[in-house]
Amino acid sequence: MDPEAGGSQIIKVTPLQQMLASGTGAVLTSLMVTPLDVVKIRLQAQNNPFYKGKCFLYSNGLMDHLCVCEEEGNKAWYKKPGRFQGTLDAFLKIIRNEGIKSLWSGLPPTLVMAVPATVIYFTCYDQLTALLKSKLGENKSCIPIVAGIVARVGAVTVISPLELIRTKMQSKKFSYEELHQFVSKKVSEDGWISLWRGWAPTVLRDVPFSAMYWYNYEVLKKWFCAKSGLYEPSFMINFTSGALSGSFAAIATLPFDVVKTQKQTQLWIHESHKISVPLHMSTWAIMKKIVAKSGFSGLFTGLIPRLIKIAPACAVMISTYEFGKAFFQKQNARRQQY
Repeated sequence: MDPEAGGSQIIKVTPLQQMLASGTGAVLTSLMVTPLDVVKIRLQAQNNPFYKGKCFLYSNGLMDHLCVCEEEGNKAWYKKPGRFQGTLDAFLKIIRNEGIKSLWSGLPPTLVMAVPATVIYFTCYDQLTALLKSKLGENKSCIPIVAGIVARVGAVTVISPLELIRTKMQSKKFSYEELHQFVSKKVSEDGWISLWRGWAPTVLRDVPFSAMYWYNYEVLKKWFCAKSGLYEPSFMINFTSGALSGSFAAIATLPFDVVKTQKQTQLWIHESHKISVPLHMSTWAIMKKIVAKSGFSGLFTGLIPRLIKIAPACAVMISTYEFGKAFFQKQNARRQQY
């Protein structure tokens, strides 16, 4: 994926411009996908009321976050009253009764992490792709796979401690001094490695997703270009390739997503209720437990909601990112002419 190389003269997009393009894409993706998740959580809450201390999954289209119910009554956005007959009915009633802003409840805290993580991921991917192409040649099919894996591992590693701290802060109101004491205590008791709890299942889900996503995206993009007779992919080609490749990767990696959610939930229960739970169960052990309890289909719980969210999120993110890079490329080309 190197849209900077459009002809005999290479017009480069700088890392800063790549960061701006990916940051814009992250914000736009979050704004478009968050309402889907807000509605999903509200539907879940009315069917199975959220009790104090219960954790639920919240996603802005780019990252998943575990939240805990601390506010009682109807003040919390996930507990507001309303009887919804389905997704569309929920959308309409929330807008009519609470205002359109309610569809973006809970967005700001997640943007604080989602935007930096996405900027690191996409910028690293492009930089690694360019480096590998210069070393191995333009047409090596392994390049998007390798670049996608390394970029995702880097992004997950950087964000994991922040995720743990943010999760802890949601359990109750912490001052910065209390937060510092919590981190210091955790490091002294369990070592620095404890700040990366949940890293392994996250990598097991996100790294295969990333490898499959970028490989399929490059293949689909080239195929659509060949079918359309285009030298450079259009916005719609990027959009469609992103949606399809994201869907394929989401289906293949869903079992690891189910395991990651279970591991994080166990951590929440342990931290919030101080009860004994199997915190150190391996990914494989959790998978076997799920299969024994719910059958093989248990590993694919939540497939449809995940696809409904992942497909548009991937499509919007990659097409916005490529559009941003193309914009900066034209700006750089103009500057070279004068």
